[in-house]
Amino acid sequence: MGNKLKFGIVGTGNIFKAAHLKPLLEHPEVEIVALCDINGERAQGLADAHGIKHVYTDYREMLDACELDAVDICTPNLYHSEVAIAALSKGLHVFCEKPDAVNPDEARRMADAAEAGGKTLMVMRNNRFTPASKFLKRYIEEGQMGEVYTGRCGWVRRRGIPGKGGWFTTKELSGGGPLIDLGVHMIDLTIWLMGNPKPVAVTGATYTKFANDEISDSVHSSFGEKQEDGTFDVEDLAIGFIRFDNGASLQIEFSWASNIGEEKNFVELRGTKSGSAMANGQLEIYSETAGQLTNVTPVLKGGNPDAHGENLRHFIDVLQKRAEPIFLPEQGVDMIKILDAIYTSAATGREVRLAD
Repeated sequence: MGNKLKFGIVGTGNIFKAAHLKPLLEHPEVEIVALCDINGERAQGLADAHGIKHVYTDYREMLDACELDAVDICTPNLYHSEVAIAALSKGLHVFCEKPDAVNPDEARRMADAAEAGGKTLMVMRNNRFTPASKFLKRYIEEGQMGEVYTGRCGWVRRRGIPGKGGWFTTKELSGGGPLIDLGVHMIDLTIWLMGNPKPVAVTGATYTKFANDEISDSVHSSFGEKQEDGTFDVEDLAIGFIRFDNGASLQIEFSWASNIGEEKNFVELRGTKSGSAMANGQLEIYSETAGQLTNVTPVLKGGNPDAHGENLRHFIDVLQKRAEPIFLPEQGVDMIKILDAIYTSAATGREVRLAD
């Protein structure tokens, strides 16, 4: 593979424009060869603005016509696995926006396709790349937290439903509400910090109480395209409890809308030597020193980096053989198993055991 990696993009909506376009355009080892979107006018406008040669409205035509090294997928969730498997089957590497897929079977098919073709499949896990996350990962790996045996994580909004009536709130296209939209971020981060234990059992509940509420106080509600008479058949709040094979456990809560003080994303961990709380990127460590309880706030370097960009640059480093992948497809399969089990538990009122 030469120094210039030829990328084809599938999906040129808000998340691509906000988080993927700039890092790829600015990377000296990347050439965006083609854009594909069912909205051809949107894709053409971006192509004209940035000198991108080819535009398609059918990703299959792009895969057949263009000489590519990798595909970046930014479509609605339903199409992640379909496009990824097609690209992997063509011998291409794949980077995909989260979530990995809308159900465990599709996530498994993606992982199997990557393994069969010997290609890299990476799904966006940008929260692993923040200064607080990287510090805490090293802190835990150095043994300073001791045994990390339980935790809490979540992302809760007061009013922040994205693209109401559009694909975000249409279960067929999205796979679910805030659990699959936000849960991937914080559940993945927490499990990664805990050393990637295998989930074995899940309990959950979901609620839809704000489908008719029009108030918004979150910048994140601007994602997606609203439709006045569209569909809202997903939850707006999900809670749950996950057990792991090493005896550890995790409480979760995710909402697009609920009556709380303010929006917050958080990860809290309890260890035998110390605990930690990370909220909206700020980190505190709780321990005891010299016979006293201590609260420590690390002085983190890096400010407020472009974590999405760092994740994409890491993918490129992996393709160029400069790094080992921080994310493995099997972790994505486990993630979608967890989310699917929470929805099943919510529907049945019972704990769901996860098969190997």
